[in-house]
Amino acid sequence: MPNVKPSTVLGRQLGDELRRFREQAGFSTAQSAEVLDCTKGKISRIENGHVPVRTPDLTALLQAYAVTDPEARERLGALARRANRRRRDGWWHQYGSVLGDAYRDQIELEAICDCVKTFQVQLVPGLLQTPEYGRAITVASRAWQTPEQIEQFVQVRLARQQRLAGEGALEFWAVLAEGVLRQQVGGPTVMRDQLEHIAVMAERPNVTVQVLPFSRGAHSGMFGPYLLLGFPQVSALGLVLTETPTGNIWRESETEVTCYRELFDDARTSALPPTESLELIRRTAKEYR
Repeated sequence: MPNVKPSTVLGRQLGDELRRFREQAGFSTAQSAEVLDCTKGKISRIENGHVPVRTPDLTALLQAYAVTDPEARERLGALARRANRRRRDGWWHQYGSVLGDAYRDQIELEAICDCVKTFQVQLVPGLLQTPEYGRAITVASRAWQTPEQIEQFVQVRLARQQRLAGEGALEFWAVLAEGVLRQQVGGPTVMRDQLEHIAVMAERPNVTVQVLPFSRGAHSGMFGPYLLLGFPQVSALGLVLTETPTGNIWRESETEVTCYRELFDDARTSALPPTESLELIRRTAKEYR
């Protein structure tokens, strides 16, 4: 599976409409590529929302597809402007020196999705990390060398957490393997504070935390962490981010997204209910005192 950059929801909506107009016009991707003097691959990436559509290119495609309806042309033009603006704007751009492409894409998508579900095997999800825990993880990763880079990356984690508060707060559901509670990161004090923080966050109406205990034995989620992102548009297909040591991979085919949804359902039904999970988290926090 190639390590593809994810599309924004707006870009994918635009791409879907362009694909529909292309097919109605009887154009192949090769013919559309001739219109823009580009490769067939670029047309596919435009239609999948992986690359922005410049206004001259959009105008050329709509002309080639004989899209003359002023309302449709204006709607697509506005969609393109909004999608491109989403790519350029955002608080995360000030941290460009410490953000890789995949992580920047993750943050961008978190800003526009309305639901995130995650299964974690060993680490507390970034949206629930305390500064001290996040700092210990960042140092251990060895990806950032200077204190300034480390601190900037920690600040990114904290800024991301704003999506869990305020109007339009993100719905967040985390299933944590018990190893997340037991893997001592940063020392006992850091772990105690971290687990107490998870318990506090889980009391919010938009945050659900469950723990999958060791006693459940083998389960389908043992093979690695992942995130499921859902979007408010009914027509928008979800996205999955799988985490690997050599880089994260975005999966967006309907088959793969459905597979991970089923994996998450298995994990949450196997895990302790939220109330029992919080009791376990609080008991474990006391063990670090």
